[in-house]
Amino acid sequence: MIERFVARVLLLLLSGQLVLPLRSAESAVRAPDSDVVAAASSDKSTNSFHPVTPGIIDGRIAFLAASMLEHNHYLKLPFDASLSSKFLDLYLETFDPQHRVFTQADIAEFDHYRTNLDHLTITERRVGDTTPACEIFNRYVERLEQRTAYVDQLLKNEKFTFNTDERVTFNRKGLPYPKDIEEAKQLWREQLRFEYLQERLGKLGARKKAATLAAKKKTPTTGTSAPGKTSEFPNEAQTGALDPATYDRLRQALHDKMIESGAGAGAKQNPPRVETAARGSGATNGAALATPKKTEAEEIIETLSHRYHRNLRFFTDWNNEDVLQTYLTALARVYDPHSDYLGRAQLEQFSISMNLSLFGIGAELVSEDGYCRIRRLLPGGPAIKGQKIKENDRIVAVAQSNQPPVDIVEMSLNKAVQLIRGPKGTEVRLTIIPAAADASSRTVVSIIRDEIPLEESAAKAKIIESSDGHGGTLRIGVIDLPSFYATFDTSGSKDKPEPKSTTVDVARLLTKLKQENVAGVILDLRRNGGGSLEEAIKLTGLFIKTGPVVLVKEGDSVQEAKDEDPTVLYDGPLVVLTSRGSASASEIVAGALQDYGRALVVGDISTHGKGTVQSVNQLRPYMNLANKSLTNDPGALKMTIKKFYRPSGASTQLRGVVPDIILPSVANESKDIGERALENPLVWDEIPSAKFDHLNLVEPYLTDLRKHSAERVAADKEFAYVREDMERFKKQQADKTLSLNEKVRLKENQQLDERIKARDKERLARPEPTEKIYELTLKQVDLPGLPPPVAKTNAALANLSIRGATGVSGAGRNSAAVATGNSASEDSIDETDEEKPAAQDAPLTETEHILVDYLSVLRKGSPVTAGH
Repeated sequence: MIERFVARVLLLLLSGQLVLPLRSAESAVRAPDSDVVAAASSDKSTNSFHPVTPGIIDGRIAFLAASMLEHNHYLKLPFDASLSSKFLDLYLETFDPQHRVFTQADIAEFDHYRTNLDHLTITERRVGDTTPACEIFNRYVERLEQRTAYVDQLLKNEKFTFNTDERVTFNRKGLPYPKDIEEAKQLWREQLRFEYLQERLGKLGARKKAATLAAKKKTPTTGTSAPGKTSEFPNEAQTGALDPATYDRLRQALHDKMIESGAGAGAKQNPPRVETAARGSGATNGAALATPKKTEAEEIIETLSHRYHRNLRFFTDWNNEDVLQTYLTALARVYDPHSDYLGRAQLEQFSISMNLSLFGIGAELVSEDGYCRIRRLLPGGPAIKGQKIKENDRIVAVAQSNQPPVDIVEMSLNKAVQLIRGPKGTEVRLTIIPAAADASSRTVVSIIRDEIPLEESAAKAKIIESSDGHGGTLRIGVIDLPSFYATFDTSGSKDKPEPKSTTVDVARLLTKLKQENVAGVILDLRRNGGGSLEEAIKLTGLFIKTGPVVLVKEGDSVQEAKDEDPTVLYDGPLVVLTSRGSASASEIVAGALQDYGRALVVGDISTHGKGTVQSVNQLRPYMNLANKSLTNDPGALKMTIKKFYRPSGASTQLRGVVPDIILPSVANESKDIGERALENPLVWDEIPSAKFDHLNLVEPYLTDLRKHSAERVAADKEFAYVREDMERFKKQQADKTLSLNEKVRLKENQQLDERIKARDKERLARPEPTEKIYELTLKQVDLPGLPPPVAKTNAALANLSIRGATGVSGAGRNSAAVATGNSASEDSIDETDEEKPAAQDAPLTETEHILVDYLSVLRKGSPVTAGH
């Protein structure tokens, strides 16, 4: 669905990555598919908050990080009073970006730090003072405790009616902090009312879906539905504030998903829970009593109460390392948005994301009602191989070999994950509650940790086969490249990850595509947030002979990073597909291939616009700690040290890469996407061009290609939907408030539902596409022949993110075809899937058409020859 695609774009565009080999990296470390997926800590806690105080070496870490930023960052900015003021503001904004938690009195109290954080951090004794970090954090938690208590009071006494003209200001960024606690309470109440209405609307949508399913099955529904998946809206455990602005930007997409999933209402509704009247006492001779069913209001109150208490618990679980992580990252972000301090856990996550592997049991975990639940078992991991644990099992304790178990119920997910992970070949014992068992059941499972390859983030390909219009077939290859990964080891452990190379993997895929006689190739970089600079250079070399790929400037020095290998693996027609999420290393590749005239670039109005290079500098070698007992990993500083430029001399910083053919996209209208939306971005500039071969394989054909594409886009129904969404999005951005009138919101939701249903109906009425799609993973690429074409199921099509495919009839089989493991999760399908249209990917479909046009206009005898 277009709406879901928009949501993914808006949520993921700000995570571009670019790194130098082995010691370099880029922006915020994204959580890979690993032992940890989600987020907030568990539910209510009776423990009182113990204020955080600086750790014994925190000051030295702060001094070292600040000194390195001052002297080694690209800008060479002195850490003075002016920067100190920005530092304070950014640290406060990190916790309270919507100005709903701190009061003006709090800010005034902290204001004495405004001009002396530099002196406190960098001292003559080389021991910084991180007291301000803890003091501000402790006040934040104090305010959260007050807010949670106030919310509990409101949930107990408030009558939640929504029949006035009240509206909520969904984006308070830039507005004044509340004057005092009383004014803050007004904002908290307004926020709670917004959330309550969201829950009510979600439940109504779930009930409507349950009724629809029941009517279609001709079976009655009983009771109220399960809660809708409103937890998918961002909450403060992740963002620092429940942000209606985020909701507004994603309202259509998330509402669409909520209506479709409905939490399994009706047909998938769980039976009433039955418990013994006096568990373990035997007082009732085993008699069972049904748990009283809650009213809708009681369910909403319970959901919201849990949400606020989980959020509070998330922060009360913080220690000095968590505070230092946030504090020094705020300092680094004053210099530019891609510099960070990486604590031990963050550095480990960065290494995982670069290596596409980790050492552990191989499971995705989520925190749910105080339990660590297994959401998914990763292919190739010891957990799935051992078949001793299953999805939805809950882990309640973790024990190392020959050690007693540690209770992890109510423990923060990150800390639980650190206990579960460990060196290859070591034992971990998990005490679990099996998914289908009573909560009192316990089973101990022993697992030997091993390396888990994260294959889902690796390069993959597909072949799209269709009629050539002359009685034959035409094959187009698509390479999906989500990142530029490479071997990156920071652990110092003897367990080294299996070597990874983006270029090696893509070369294997290209070789297979050539063997299967594709006429042209699409390199899809839409999801690619960056990665290894070295891999970006090597990969560009697969398509050109030799020459500069990127110019790197450090101070007054400019160096050319060249492809030195004259071998060209693929010299056929090439299209690069980009989005506003294509960042950093992907912009290097797209910009270089465009400058050379080697590839046609198609996509959003521009790429992300990240034109900087970061280095990761581990701090341990600089600490010189005399007391070896204090040598806990002090982490690393990731800071911007260079800017890069295209071979033409133009920077991609801020402006990104502008495609040769721009396609309509809701992301084109957003002011909150891309480098320009980040704090303190570096400026755009340009330097003299390098010398390189202008192949001129695109420019002669652009006029005709743009004309034909524009005609198709104007007539294409999917792009008509995109244009409609663009207009609505612009109106939503102009309106800074949301209605809290239930009838108004119900009408809006009804209009949205009708619009979605009308689109689904129109899509279902379309003729079935005649093309076949063959998916190729790295496991399959070296096998002879092709696997069967992708089955025409909604789940499979959604995984591919492409338009419909034909069935398997007449397909050739790979001689050793194996299951690819791309089955849909239980969250992605429901009882009405057979009535939903195939997932649509209008940009990819149009890019296919553009490539076919490109093939038809290439002059005979051109240096680019299809199939070579």
